[in-house]
Amino acid sequence: MTGVKDKAVSLLKELTEAHAVPGHEDEVRAIFVDELGGCGTLSADRNGSVMCELDGEGPRVMVAGHMDEVGFLVQQITVDGFLQFVAVGGWWEHNLLAQRVEVLTRRGAKVQGVVCSRPPHFLPESQRRQVMTIDQLYIDVGASSRAEVEQDLGISLGDPIAPVSVFSPMACGDRYLAKAFDNRVGMAAVIQAGRILADSPRPNRLILCGTVQEETGLRGARTAAATAKPDVAIVLEGPPADDTPGFSRAESQGRLGGGVQIRLFDPTAIANPRLARLAIDTAVAAGIPHQVAVRRTGGTDAGAFHLANEGIPSVVLGVPARYIHSHNGVIDLNDHLHLIALVVALVKRLDRETVARLTSYL
Repeated sequence: MTGVKDKAVSLLKELTEAHAVPGHEDEVRAIFVDELGGCGTLSADRNGSVMCELDGEGPRVMVAGHMDEVGFLVQQITVDGFLQFVAVGGWWEHNLLAQRVEVLTRRGAKVQGVVCSRPPHFLPESQRRQVMTIDQLYIDVGASSRAEVEQDLGISLGDPIAPVSVFSPMACGDRYLAKAFDNRVGMAAVIQAGRILADSPRPNRLILCGTVQEETGLRGARTAAATAKPDVAIVLEGPPADDTPGFSRAESQGRLGGGVQIRLFDPTAIANPRLARLAIDTAVAAGIPHQVAVRRTGGTDAGAFHLANEGIPSVVLGVPARYIHSHNGVIDLNDHLHLIALVVALVKRLDRETVARLTSYL
């Protein structure tokens, strides 16, 4: 277990610190390829979702996570060298003022900047209570003119912008602080569970997948499903935790330290009931801590997978993360390790007969 834990920490650090906003997932894709290249056959669809297919007999089982994180694109450069930007993915503007960001230029350089904020000295009382919208915000990259931004820094319209946050251990237990746990916890689990399963007997053909552009409408999952044609999909996610002040602890379905989350419903997808029950039964049988979630809001790649092709039975497993879609999220590493354990155990149970029963309605 120590080796699994150490690998999980190093992989999460590498993945969370990568720059990969929707449509620009190259750094995470490169990590996926480097980690899994020796395990199976690599391929990609024409939108950039990447797959590693492992030999085996039986149904085609996909374990997938999305590679992208919420971020921004350069929308305009002002005459005095500030950047205007558009959001790619969902942001609450409260989380943005005075935060560091990083622009990835077409030259491959990374230029740090900060979202502009006005000191309280210059704000009338009424404005202190207002939330500024994205189109009112600017990024300061230290330049004095548009020419300096374009010619010296190499920044162009459409360049991707990601939050800057260092992966850091916290003082209590196995808690870690970083950006992009949604969904680098999912990608780390795809990679780590995949490496374990590559060396384990299993009754299926396994497809490990990293999708693109989940945060902008589940786009990559659609083409990945059409390309890989899985018989069943296990979607790995970093869902929002609901165990902080303002939530009812008694009603929490995403508590740090509560184990892997098994999601039964959100507005984009109803988990295949038989697959969801199998996931719960597998967790119980293996003694894997877990928590069940029925969500009123949100969505995952399961929303695209379960409608793809002729219909793909899908379930979502996740690591609850506090403060997602911001610069700083918090996870409990043990939840992540329980996710890896459940993925391994569940995949081993997906033989031809079991998968056939998931969609046997007559």
